[in-house]
Amino acid sequence: MPAAVETAQERAEKLAELARGAYARGWALGTSGNFSAVAAAEPLRLLITPSGVDKGAVRGEDMVEVDADGRMVGGPGAATGRPSAETSLHLAIVRARGAGAVSHTHSVWSTVLSDAAAEKGGLAIEGYEMLKGLDGVVTHEHREWLPIVENTQDWSAGAAGVEAVLRQRPDTHGLLIRRHGLYTWGRDFDEAVRHLEVLEFLLEVVGRSG
Repeated sequence: MPAAVETAQERAEKLAELARGAYARGWALGTSGNFSAVAAAEPLRLLITPSGVDKGAVRGEDMVEVDADGRMVGGPGAATGRPSAETSLHLAIVRARGAGAVSHTHSVWSTVLSDAAAEKGGLAIEGYEMLKGLDGVVTHEHREWLPIVENTQDWSAGAAGVEAVLRQRPDTHGLLIRRHGLYTWGRDFDEAVRHLEVLEFLLEVVGRSG
């Protein structure tokens, strides 16, 4: 029996549930962070959390939809909401990695470590069993490299640099924005959730071990 096709409402509710869960775990407090899922591939449509909405209270009906250029084209929250200021980053990751969903969190450890390791250009994480939760990783001896890029208030201009970094490092499962937080993704929604949980766990372990 074929799998049921996910409805637009179900997709929006799943995205809201992810955002609320990140808030509950201290990864996206207040209005910080943003989460997206590809709604259609051709032409590209991206469902994303709206700007300025508390992630602990966001609902499926708040989500907005943008096109490949980041212009709002609909979504249940289109009448009152506007896309995240970092929508261009989500689109860059979708283009560079073929991602089906993208998560961005502002956890304590991602923020602290993104600054502490900035001079090295990235953060290396290796030797932990939890690394095997990342797609394609089969051993704890894996070395995960999270590139670190400088923060900016103009991601419409800065997204191209992030896309270039990701194309140079096709092996990475995430990246850090300095003094800002973590971006990670997955080929589909479930993989994106798993990568978020794995990387946030690993960042806390590294931070507490330092």
